[in-house]
Amino acid sequence: MIVVELRKLLTRPRTWITIALIDALPTLVAVLLALTDVGPRPGTGPAFLSAVLADGTLFPLAALAMVLPLFLPVAVALTAGDAIAGEAQTGTLRYLLARPVGRTRLLVAKLVAVIAFVLLTVLVVAATGFVVGALLLGDAPLSSSVSGTSLTQQELAWRTVLALGYAVLAMLGVASIALFFSTITDSPPGAAMGALAFLIASTLLLTLDAANALQPYLPTRYWLAFVDLFRDPILWRDVGFGVLQQGVYVLLFLGAAWANFTTRDITS
Repeated sequence: MIVVELRKLLTRPRTWITIALIDALPTLVAVLLALTDVGPRPGTGPAFLSAVLADGTLFPLAALAMVLPLFLPVAVALTAGDAIAGEAQTGTLRYLLARPVGRTRLLVAKLVAVIAFVLLTVLVVAATGFVVGALLLGDAPLSSSVSGTSLTQQELAWRTVLALGYAVLAMLGVASIALFFSTITDSPPGAAMGALAFLIASTLLLTLDAANALQPYLPTRYWLAFVDLFRDPILWRDVGFGVLQQGVYVLLFLGAAWANFTTRDITS
């Protein structure tokens, strides 16, 4: 079942069109920065942008920061929202479950496919960011940290791996929320919009002083904390909180999705 879902994911044109559209934004930004030369010089301006312009191998970090707040969550929500609700909408869910395929097994297969989409998208964005950054932006002999100090290529490599893993975990939180909504509706857009409404509300509450007590628990609070992995020394506080928080959201919403899907009446 998992192989079937992965094959569907990889052979579906929508998957690659979505990834290409997400990847287009950071690529365009890199080209514009290289052509216009309007960014701050190394050592001036915002530390993050200055570091990226000094060493293009840091551009995968900038690429993730561009797509993580909006484009990537939308794509993940649409994909996960379609997982169960899409089968129900087309009338194939009941026939799938009529086979010797348990509901838990089907839900796990759908989850694996969504995880594969998240991994594939993050890796493509990071790989493209590395290539265009190395070709178009600065080529400092030692990679600059966000703090302005230098990192060796080995330090940069393992910090980048941690950042990619962190971004994947953040998006798995989104996928879990959308998958839960996908089990309670027969409308894929409705499931995706439910997840996005949850995330939009989180983002808005982060801007309100009256919601200070809630902000540490909001799902979007620590999405960009992976930037702290590129400080010298690394600031682990927000990264640790983000990992713990997203882990709780994943377990909570996947548990709710499983509980609802294994007990609901399937009529379509």
